[in-house]
Formats: sequence, C-alpha cells, structure tokens
Amino acid sequence: MARAATRTANVYTRVDPKTKEQAEAILNQLGIPMSNAIGMFLKQIVMQRGIPFDMKLPSSVPVAVGNMTREQFDMELQKGMDDIAAGRVITADAVEAEMRSLYGV
Repeated sequence: MARAATRTANVYTRVDPKTKEQAEAILNQLGIPMSNAIGMFLKQIVMQRGIPFDMKLPSSVPVAVGNMTREQFDMELQKGMDDIAAGRVITADAVEAEMRSLYGV
C-alpha cells in the first residue's frame, strides 16, 4: 500500500526573544514542540474562523504622566490620596504574591 507523503509549508516569523524563551519553557514541560504549537494555533484559527481568543483593548488606559498637564497630574495624585483615605489599599506583600502567581516573578 502506497503511503502519501506529508506536505508541509514553512512559516517564518520574528518574535521577542524573551517571549520565545518563556513559551519554549512551557511547551517543553507540556512535551509539545514549538512547531506543533504553532500548527495547533493555526488550526484553531481555521476552526474558529478567527483568532481563537478575545482581543480587546484594556478597559482603562494606563496613565501617561509625561503627557499630563499639571492639573491632570494633581487630580491623579488626589485620586490616590482619596483611595488611601478610604482604605482602598493593597499591601506590598499582596502585590508581590500576585506577581509571583501570575508571572512567576
């Protein structure tokens, strides 16, 4: 019985080296080669008829201090002071624990 040759196409892309290293480390733990993971991603695009995850803009835009007027800067500082006065604070330990759980930092 003749066996059909598997046909493949090459995909070349540039990615941030740190992102690639982090992804490779995770994929290695899962036992999935990078090329297989990319193939799975592309198959999901076909099956979902689009990107297989939500792509949204953040609900709020980070504050760019360098683009603020003095009045805007003072208002942002006042928001922070109001949060402190109202007890809307997070300890440094809680922030560190969340960073560890989310990013392994």
